Amino acid sequence: MSDVEGIELLTRAHTRLRDVAAGVPEGGWGAPTPCGEWTVRQVLNHARLDQQAYGAAVTGTGWPDSDAFQPSDEPVADATAALDKVLTDVAGVYAGLPADMEAVPTPLGPLPLRVAAAAGAMDAGVHAWDIAVATGQRSPLDDELAGGIRLAADLLADHLRDAFGVFAAPRETPADAGPAASLLAFLGRDPYWTPRSA
Repeated sequence: MSDVEGIELLTRAHTRLRDVAAGVPEGGWGAPTPCGEWTVRQVLNHARLDQQAYGAAVTGTGWPDSDAFQPSDEPVADATAALDKVLTDVAGVYAGLPADMEAVPTPLGPLPLRVAAAAGAMDAGVHAWDIAVATGQRSPLDDELAGGIRLAADLLADHLRDAFGVFAAPRETPADAGPAASLLAFLGRDPYWTPRSA
């Protein structure tokens, strides 16, 4: 388990998502990703809408106006600016919550703050990885970030998989796989995915 948790974990995952979105090369938005049939643009739109929902669940306002699980593949005027605004808003909402809050409203139902933040970080951090590997960028999912996210994965992934089909079945990984590769495999991703795998 990582020592990084709560708002620090969430904002770190947000930073990684921002960085990889900014690093998408021109012409890279239509590239295939580890997320089934989704393009890079669709993964980014999905991640933005999911994060928006995390903020709206707390505030009761600002819900996404489209389905995160059917993300558009249409170009957004400034996708990175739209993402930045959502991430800034969500981080502000979470930073304002009491550290010992036991029931934070989330799109997944009420969760303790550290679990809610880890769930938001899981979404942002794993999708940052999806975009990075699809566009030839360095993986943003280091072992420390993955270790913090694992809290949410262990508590929530099986339920999300069974109830909503959000993740593929867990994959086997080598015994010596590190926390990042193990997390990705547990969430049904191939930790060694490349665009050639698509």
